[in-house]
Amino acid sequence: MPDFMKMLQQAQELQKNFQKIQDELANMTITGTAGGGMVTAEVTGQGQIRRVKLDASVVNPSDVEMLEDLITVAVAEAQKKAQQHAQEHVGKLTGGMSLPFKLPF
Repeated sequence: MPDFMKMLQQAQELQKNFQKIQDELANMTITGTAGGGMVTAEVTGQGQIRRVKLDASVVNPSDVEMLEDLITVAVAEAQKKAQQHAQEHVGKLTGGMSLPFKLPF
């Protein structure tokens, strides 16, 4: 029975540490850019969009499609960086063990 109690304590500690990492990720700001920095997207460490900034020079009413593409690229880059950052944090927690799930972004 002592092994079971030890495993339970380890699981509770892992859960507590995982929640701490989630809180840290929620408070991080990760940036992605496109168009040489004319479009910037900021996301949390969990990949949630916080802010999109546009340089006035990319706002061209006759080429809205280009602006949409730049925003998409900047957001995707920021989310990719956030996912890599989150995986690094979780990897520290799990000692490099890969987990059987992907982060939800």
